[in-house]
Amino acid sequence: MPRIARPGRVTITQLAAALGLTKGTVSRALNGYGDISEATRLRVRRAAERMGYAPLSQAQAIRTGRARALGFVVQMGDHDAHRPFLADFLAGISEAASAEGWTLTVAASDGAASTLDAMRALVRDRKADGFILPRTRAHDPRVDLLRDAGVPFVLFGRVAEPAGCAWYDILGEAAMARAVAWLAGLGHRRIGFVNSDPDYMYARLRAEGFARGMAEAGLVADPALCRAGALTSEDAARLAPGLLGRSDRPTAIVAATDMIALGLARAAADHGLAVGRDLSLTGYDGIPEAATARPPLTTFAVDHRRAGARLAALLIARIRGTAPEDLRITEEARFVAGGSSGPAPRANAAGRAQPQP
Repeated sequence: MPRIARPGRVTITQLAAALGLTKGTVSRALNGYGDISEATRLRVRRAAERMGYAPLSQAQAIRTGRARALGFVVQMGDHDAHRPFLADFLAGISEAASAEGWTLTVAASDGAASTLDAMRALVRDRKADGFILPRTRAHDPRVDLLRDAGVPFVLFGRVAEPAGCAWYDILGEAAMARAVAWLAGLGHRRIGFVNSDPDYMYARLRAEGFARGMAEAGLVADPALCRAGALTSEDAARLAPGLLGRSDRPTAIVAATDMIALGLARAAADHGLAVGRDLSLTGYDGIPEAATARPPLTTFAVDHRRAGARLAALLIARIRGTAPEDLRITEEARFVAGGSSGPAPRANAAGRAQPQP
């Protein structure tokens, strides 16, 4: 069907007439109602694109109660608010939202309190129908606010009290357990763990994964070789002397994030330790610096663009009425072997076989 050129703004009446459908059917198709078949929704969307039809967003919001917009608030004070993966994450959300005829509304805040204020304002001004909440805390004020207000949301993460919550999350706990198995297979017995802030749910889950991995490997986790509270590489470097300066130092450390692992790697050099030979390290996230480090970091990579797209689809479904309990998806991170993990020093190997990549 050729593109139809029309003077001025194309109306829904003109679009319906061109398709031979009622205005009500076209409207419901454009708004994604479940009583309209997928074939009809696709046909209407394609015709709307050809004809250049775009609803007046303010009028549509008043009529339907929806802005067809997904909300996302970036806390600029966060330790990694400007990390490169944020761009991929937002791109994934935007692309998936756009494919459904929705938009992404991004606001910025300078802390937890102003994040709540920004969310209230976006709802009040009808600029967002629901929110994607990244980096969840075990007990998250954002969840409390939206749950109490009846505003749809999805988590990039999980929370301690999951009632009413939908989420997409990567199984960081499985990655930590697998990291222990990898290092134990390389002959390591004294394996340490450096975690992030335990207020974050991901940190609690990764601690559980590390403990499970140690138990499954038949190893006892030594509390003296475990640290928590590292949000940045500088934090990790400050914690490192208490681990690396010991006479019975660990021969390997599982880090909850790549930034922690990179901070430990720099500290290892200060202690005269060669990463991958004297000290093995694993991280998590798959940030660009992990691949360019020398040696490259063994890590578990997360596809943040895919995560953003999955979260956008879940939030749109939640806004349309799907129960949150039916919108809970978890996936595993991709293991990336690097030179930062090697066989345990001979005195500690105890005859364990080196694993195959």
